[in-house]
Amino acid sequence: MSGETPLGAANNSNIVDLLSTLNPAATAATAASTTTLTPSTGTMRNDDLNVDSSDFRPANRLLSQRQALNNSKQLESLREQQQQLQSMEIDDQQAFEVSFTKHSNAFHTLFEFYQDQILCDVEIVCDKQIFLCHKVVLAATIPYFRSMFTLGMLEADKRRIEIQDINQNSLKTIIEFAYTAKAMITIENVQHLLFASTVLQTEDLAEACSSFLRQHLSLTNCTEIRQYAELLNRKSLIDLADEFIRDHFLDIIQIDDFYKISYKHLKVLIASPDLGILDEKDVYDAVIKWVKHDPRERAIYLADLLQEVKLPLINTEYLLTVISQEELIRTNLTCRDLLDDAKVHIFKRANLLTTSKSPMGPKIIPRKTAAGVLLCVGGRGATGDPFKSVECYDLRHDRWFYISEMTTRRRHVGVCAVNGRVYAIGGHDGNVHLNSAEVFDPQTNRWEPLAPMNTWRRGIAVGCLGGPLYAVGGLDDSTCFDTVERYDIEHNTWSAVASMSTPRGGVAVAALKSYLYACGGNDGSSSLNSCERYCPSYDKWTPIAPMNKRRAGASVTVLNNRLYILGGFDDNSPLDSVECFDPDTNIWTMIPSMTSCRGGVGSATLGGRIYSVGGHDGTTYLKTVEAFDAEYQQWTSVASINICRAGAGVSQCDISISQLCEVKNPTNPSSCV
Repeated sequence: MSGETPLGAANNSNIVDLLSTLNPAATAATAASTTTLTPSTGTMRNDDLNVDSSDFRPANRLLSQRQALNNSKQLESLREQQQQLQSMEIDDQQAFEVSFTKHSNAFHTLFEFYQDQILCDVEIVCDKQIFLCHKVVLAATIPYFRSMFTLGMLEADKRRIEIQDINQNSLKTIIEFAYTAKAMITIENVQHLLFASTVLQTEDLAEACSSFLRQHLSLTNCTEIRQYAELLNRKSLIDLADEFIRDHFLDIIQIDDFYKISYKHLKVLIASPDLGILDEKDVYDAVIKWVKHDPRERAIYLADLLQEVKLPLINTEYLLTVISQEELIRTNLTCRDLLDDAKVHIFKRANLLTTSKSPMGPKIIPRKTAAGVLLCVGGRGATGDPFKSVECYDLRHDRWFYISEMTTRRRHVGVCAVNGRVYAIGGHDGNVHLNSAEVFDPQTNRWEPLAPMNTWRRGIAVGCLGGPLYAVGGLDDSTCFDTVERYDIEHNTWSAVASMSTPRGGVAVAALKSYLYACGGNDGSSSLNSCERYCPSYDKWTPIAPMNKRRAGASVTVLNNRLYILGGFDDNSPLDSVECFDPDTNIWTMIPSMTSCRGGVGSATLGGRIYSVGGHDGTTYLKTVEAFDAEYQQWTSVASINICRAGAGVSQCDISISQLCEVKNPTNPSSCV
């Protein structure tokens, strides 16, 4: 250790102890090479420096105190290092990595250097204000400057760099953000800051500005913010603004800012299935209103915009008396063709036209907010106890939530929706069969009792045909029924109509055109593949083609003027198979199977797709839900119901989500085991 002041003997022993924990073989060598201080001679010997202590006699006491203090500090430091090393797991490797948290404060130190203008090597000039900065910090945190300083641009070697077209306060915020990763966003600075952070490519800050604007979107600024986002090509902010505009479309079309929307933007909005409207008429009215605001400039866009309006879904009377008489429509050949296509579909839907094809596809699929909801009512789970709870499916947000419960527990219940009200009829409450009925009114968010049927039964199915409800089939503990009762909604009365040709417990029922179809079920001895349909004009049931599979506890629904029957049980097990019936050809056709076997399943059609809800797969009760796309012939999973259910009634209902009150704590949760 030539040329260095040696440590005291106590320190030397600590060095030896420390090294011995790492490599015992080094202990002797270290001890041998350590210089010692010999107090008996009064002279400190060194091969390079022979200095007598008498030369420093006046300061000898102070020197001794300093040496003692230094030795004490070094000893304490060594002890701390020894404790740290003893806590480590030492292996045979000769190297290990160390990490010190104090280096994480480097940017804090650099920010202090920036504030005190220490070691700055670049001047950023903006609107006559100069910011002294460090190139390495700007390059490390701001992509714009990284490119400038590292890719050979002209400014790379310049001390002074001028920034144009950016607000100086925004630039100051971004520079400080580069050092601190912090920025203050306010209503006053967010627009300039978003522009500057977009230009300088500080994406984290730009996204924070976009999020801030999203939280402050309103009816009076949403269109302006959307236009600004489009100017800056901020896709996330464009999407956020569009979502807000779609959600509040009916309110926005009532204010002057609606007229500021560009043709391209309006087309994007009304093409969306998520447009927040209650009736397709609202979309047509918005388009005409926008065009008439400046007809000389905007009339050329009418036909293109009308392509996005689902004219076949508009009320027939309004279509024929208002839209057909609109002068802008009458004088535009393309608009007239679109109107004629809509009329063809409406006439065929009303059975007034049978030879021409009606327009299909997106034109007749309602928007999500105008499609209504699915309701899953009652049923049972693994505990065996029937449910009172009711779940509602929000198509737009793909979620199920609870609404008001029925007054009575019901499994294997018949459910049907008419004119925005939901009817639950019959079933079993866990003790006895039921003949009672009740109705849900979204105006009051309550279930109210109705007149009871004449027959107590479960496994019943309910359909609506031309106004009245029909309660079909079912069973009790000893009998499967062929009886049918009709409910007069206006007078709250039940009456008997013609019985089916076959008893059908667990029957599936749906109305199509002028007939009520009853499919499958169990006659008391076996599951059935036979089907029949009821004509109310003749009060008569007639057979139709049998299904390919025997099914009881199946569910049937209507899509595109065809019946689709799903799942159910044959005589041995639950089924995953699905069949489609074409009433024009009287033929059942097998189509792609569901992803799960589902006996006691519920189904309904919503927004142009068929939904299969819950059921039993032979082992467990299910809460999974899947949807069928007839165009692509494919089943896909959607949000599950909250509890496992089989024997529930499922129906589509023309109710707006905004009308319903969500219930947070239902009384009957269930296990799926």
